[in-house]
Amino acid sequence: MTRGRAGGVGEAPTKYRALLALVVAAIVALSTAIYVGVASDDGTQGRGALTDGRLPHNSAAPASTGNWVGTWSTSPAAAEPGTETTGMADRSVRNVVHTSVGGTSARVTLSNLYGQSPLSITRASIAVAAASNTAAALPDTLRQLTFNGGPAVVIPPGRQVLSDAVRVVIPHDADVLITTYTPTSSGPVTYHPHARQISYVAQGDHTDDATGTPYTEQTKYWRYLTALDVLSNESEGTVVVLGDSITDGITSTAGANSRWTDVLYDRLRAEIAAGRDLPRYSVVNQGISGNRVLTDGLGRPADNPSGLNRFGRDVLERTNAKVVVIDLGVNDILRNPRLADPNAVLAGLRTMVGQAHARGLKVVGATLMPFYGHRGYTEAREGVRQAINAEIRAGRVFDAVADFDKALRDPYDPRRLTAEYDSGDHLHPSDAGYARMAQSFDLESLKGSAPAEL
Repeated sequence: MTRGRAGGVGEAPTKYRALLALVVAAIVALSTAIYVGVASDDGTQGRGALTDGRLPHNSAAPASTGNWVGTWSTSPAAAEPGTETTGMADRSVRNVVHTSVGGTSARVTLSNLYGQSPLSITRASIAVAAASNTAAALPDTLRQLTFNGGPAVVIPPGRQVLSDAVRVVIPHDADVLITTYTPTSSGPVTYHPHARQISYVAQGDHTDDATGTPYTEQTKYWRYLTALDVLSNESEGTVVVLGDSITDGITSTAGANSRWTDVLYDRLRAEIAAGRDLPRYSVVNQGISGNRVLTDGLGRPADNPSGLNRFGRDVLERTNAKVVVIDLGVNDILRNPRLADPNAVLAGLRTMVGQAHARGLKVVGATLMPFYGHRGYTEAREGVRQAINAEIRAGRVFDAVADFDKALRDPYDPRRLTAEYDSGDHLHPSDAGYARMAQSFDLESLKGSAPAEL
């Protein structure tokens, strides 16, 4: 505001001072609303917005009707070590993610869950990758992302933000590049450490670069990005898989998208294409390596939060969730310095089932696979695993069961994985083992909704 020639603001008549006060108050209120609204912790702001968001010389894809579903997601797992001071200052982070279903518009969720200061993102973009495992984009797909209509957003510590929707054709079974530029220090960085996918980093702002040439640094992490939604005519809803390192696919081939959840979606799509009457769902992966049903990791907020503590954010808040698949419990057995109580683990699983039912979601639960030969194996721990599996198979925990134990165990020694399905550490599956998990999953169990409460 500029001062007038007759002595400035301080000498204005009373009625003008009152009017000025009202204007200033309105501006402050509006600024606060924009800041808080854009940086919503539940990611629901801006869901109705749809913008072109085009960078220069790019054509917009046609708008479409359909359902908003999750095509990819990951769980924020921890604060990235070594980023406490500098964060990703003056760097462009190009996350590479792989879609399940396709769509005609897209939006992303960015997280500052583990940050200790506001995260300033001044530019962000989305594009379809020119090929698998590359930082190069198809130029006519490169779009600027916006947040409440503007190119920049500030995310407070512990919060997340949902971008505006942008018109861009996202194919199914494709790599997508989501790039963010952060001009200032804002560490530590919220990340997912076991991506099994190479992403890229460039010095400076290269969010609108389609060549990939500036992206000389490779990383095995996903940073800031936690979800990609699409407006899709291919899908009616989302299957959300909650799990540990086995769901995370920690021993799967990097860049091959051979996690069991990837194979499950491929199988579901193929069966529908063949004419089978099955729900048209996408599949998203909320696995965190080392995750447990009951116990958090260290720190505030806790690294690797328990399944119970992250269930609301990572499952119930996923876009258009219809079915939940839970594969948790092995780490409660193996990482407990004392013998785990099977009843406590089962109670935790039942609590999550109750929360899902309250939202109308069906829950499929997995039996715990064998780990004989792993360094943590004891006969007592095997007894806990068997006790938990017995309750699951009896139908006293979940609405339906995925019996991964039966599918992968050695028929001659049920305490261990079949050699073909063992990655070599006697706990995590090989690529063949992950494929076997998906093949053994009863696709009919995805039908229906939560049972009616009596």
